[in-house]
Amino acid sequence: GRACLSHTEPRTRDGRSGEEEEEEGWYQLYPGHIPTSPLQKALLAAGSAFMALYDPYRHDMVAVLGETTGCLALPNLRDKMKHHPEGYRILQERPRIRLSTLDMAKLQGLPDGSLGREYIRFLEDNKVSPDTRMPPKFVDDEELAYVIQRYREVHDLMHTLLGMPTTILGEVVVKWFEAVQTGLPMCVLGAAFGPIHLSARNLQLLATELAPWAIRSGRNASCILNVYYEQRWEQSVASLREEIGIFPPP
Repeated sequence: GRACLSHTEPRTRDGRSGEEEEEEGWYQLYPGHIPTSPLQKALLAAGSAFMALYDPYRHDMVAVLGETTGCLALPNLRDKMKHHPEGYRILQERPRIRLSTLDMAKLQGLPDGSLGREYIRFLEDNKVSPDTRMPPKFVDDEELAYVIQRYREVHDLMHTLLGMPTTILGEVVVKWFEAVQTGLPMCVLGAAFGPIHLSARNLQLLATELAPWAIRSGRNASCILNVYYEQRWEQSVASLREEIGIFPPP
């Protein structure tokens, strides 16, 4: 799809004004937005699903799959946020979880067991960074684009609260929890087909203990996007689990 170069660019590459582009439906809704037709979204979804299942560590393909298949789940999540005081504030203030917004020294100095300290421990132990989360491109609504961005940025916090590492087993367990919580087809596919990469021992562990626990927690928990995590760093993980409704890990 064609998109304007920026919000301030008076004309597009082919010489037409942004207003002319808008009349055709091809215009940027937010920085980085790539307008796409339903057919293009379907093709992107099929290709990204294949690649994500082939290589679960292709986070770029997982991101594209989430954006191109979330047309029903994302509005539902947005509505849940709008009807919750804390979720509504998040939608209004648009906080971001990135290295530029985190006071790493302060979080590292928090007591063991606090959300902030355990989140930093998760990042360090698994050698991951919040800055690796891709910005949305294919969501054709600016507010819904923030919703999926927020989901991505709290994903590592779900690992922290669920006590799961970034191994394939850990990712599949988190996907089971997120599938129940969000209804995103990407999470459902990851939960259903991710286990094909597991060993027989881990598959048995998933089927008998971890998946049932993740599903029960997902059903019992309140919406994970309605928590202003940036204001909960000093709260204990155990206390926040109890507040949200996540059962202790087995």
